[in-house]
Amino acid sequence: MRRGGSEHDVAASVSPQHRPQPRVSIVVISRNRVHELLPTLGRLGELSGDIPVVVVDNGSHDGTTHAVRARFPHVTVIRSEANLGGGGRNIGARLAGTRYIAFCDDDTWWEPGSLERAVDLLEQHSDVALLAARVMVEPHGRVDPVCDLMSRSPLAPRPDLPGPRVRGFLACSAVVRRDAFLAAGGFEPRFVVGGEEELLACDLAASGWELVYVDELEVHHRPSMSRDPASRRRREQRNTLWTAWLRRPRREALTLTLEAFRRSASDADARAGLLDATRALPWVARNRRVVREPLAGELRLLDAARRDH
Repeated sequence: MRRGGSEHDVAASVSPQHRPQPRVSIVVISRNRVHELLPTLGRLGELSGDIPVVVVDNGSHDGTTHAVRARFPHVTVIRSEANLGGGGRNIGARLAGTRYIAFCDDDTWWEPGSLERAVDLLEQHSDVALLAARVMVEPHGRVDPVCDLMSRSPLAPRPDLPGPRVRGFLACSAVVRRDAFLAAGGFEPRFVVGGEEELLACDLAASGWELVYVDELEVHHRPSMSRDPASRRRREQRNTLWTAWLRRPRREALTLTLEAFRRSASDADARAGLLDATRALPWVARNRRVVREPLAGELRLLDAARRDH
């Protein structure tokens, strides 16, 4: 199964100057948050090495595409009439011509030097498809709790890798090997955003790739004030179930479903997410591909660590 979306209204600016071929591009997705996106692009423009930036406008109606083209003419802008959610990153990755892709949201930005270090690490470790960076939540500079969990990954360590092996990540702070990302199908557009990473992590690992958390890589995140927390929790519940039903063995999928039922008894958002998930059961049945050992065992280990946390 290949995931993705069609490309719409592609506009690129090409500098006439001859520069060394960049090793990494940054792909940013945004929807109706132009006032947060523009400062983010300003920060990304301050990074060294003339790193190409691709913005995927997910059907905004706040003038995002026009504003980016006016303020940042060297940024490539792709406008989709539909909201492709995380699937918009697939379009950006296909358009970018570099071997490595760094993902970024309109409210996150990379610390100077981190992308250069990430690329060096990927070139040193040919079996690693994805590096997950530490996320500092601003304005207080605290580490995102998900990063704390990744730093304590229970998976068997490999001393030759630059950090703990993981089977999940935060999309806004990941650097990927472009070919591996596209071969795995990228992000499933049905998931939109909110827990869309888990399915891709499963598919990369099932293809034999390693995913690694690297604490020395750093991303800053100033959470958008325009977020809808209830809608996001609803999508996260739905997407967790979809991933379980699409990839996990029957017993584990059932266990995770029963956990969702228990949450839904006292959580309206979880209940709505559960109902949303069941509406797509025919699609799930058509696309179910169960992971095998040892990956299935690693996911069970992560389940246990999550419950103990």
